[in-house]
Amino acid sequence: MKNIARLALFFSCFFAVVFVLAALTRYFHIRIEAVRLLPPRPETALPEFVAAARWAAPFALYVSLLFALSFAARGRIPAPVSIVLLVILAGGFTFAVFTGMERSGFVPAARDTGKSLGGPGLILSQQNNTIVLLRGPALERGPRVVSIPGRSLIYQEEPPGQNNMAPALPPVSFGGSVPWFLKSAAIDFSLAGERLKGRFGEGLFPFFVYLLPLVLLLASLGFILKLGRWPLANLFLGALIFRGVLAAETFVNSPEVQDVFASLLGKFADPSLAVPLLFAAFAVLVDLYTFLVFAARKNGEEDLR
Repeated sequence: MKNIARLALFFSCFFAVVFVLAALTRYFHIRIEAVRLLPPRPETALPEFVAAARWAAPFALYVSLLFALSFAARGRIPAPVSIVLLVILAGGFTFAVFTGMERSGFVPAARDTGKSLGGPGLILSQQNNTIVLLRGPALERGPRVVSIPGRSLIYQEEPPGQNNMAPALPPVSFGGSVPWFLKSAAIDFSLAGERLKGRFGEGLFPFFVYLLPLVLLLASLGFILKLGRWPLANLFLGALIFRGVLAAETFVNSPEVQDVFASLLGKFADPSLAVPLLFAAFAVLVDLYTFLVFAARKNGEEDLR
């Protein structure tokens, strides 16, 4: 009983900490991307933070469940108990997050900060093409020097464009390139957040019908954290499996797969139930496997006695 209470406390604190840190990190990333755009865009702090929180919610869900399952494995908490507890806690915390975002209150109007990176002579590069803004980024239609590979430098007193509009400037170079596997994970978490937002907007029933089978599937994968004798190795293996579930979630929610589900289930059931039913079916299979393995080990121990 004490371990169960510790698991509940561990998940609650871990989810809160991960969610806050992830939301702040995502918010700063959004602000940096906004500052890099030329000319400067208006600053909208609250909508940007809500967007960051929407990204952080599925991230905190996946990460917290992974570490909570590792905690349950090391604490020898029975799988049925940990699964039920984590489904309730994860569903409740995720619901609380989206409720808070829905009731975030008044969104202030955008305000122009008037700040931008760089000054006269700012150099912008994109796809081996280079643009030098002679009067700085604040003057979008100002004079510039353009360098294109294989051609001589081009001086433009007033840059041409369709309907006399200046062509869009590339973003300011800031920081190094991010590895693709991190970019793809960030994209999948963004899509997961948008899906949960869409379900929440449809009502509580569609929201929980989608969320709870997903949480049940993730919580049912706790047996992975018990495969080996090294908890850290099991944790890395669990992270890979969770990443696969996140990628699979993106795949089954793609428009092409949704069209297939609609053609198969259109006459029998709501196509929006296809993905939750798929998650629930896999969760049941995993739970059945876990139960059979537990029963086999228990019978083996009784035979040895």
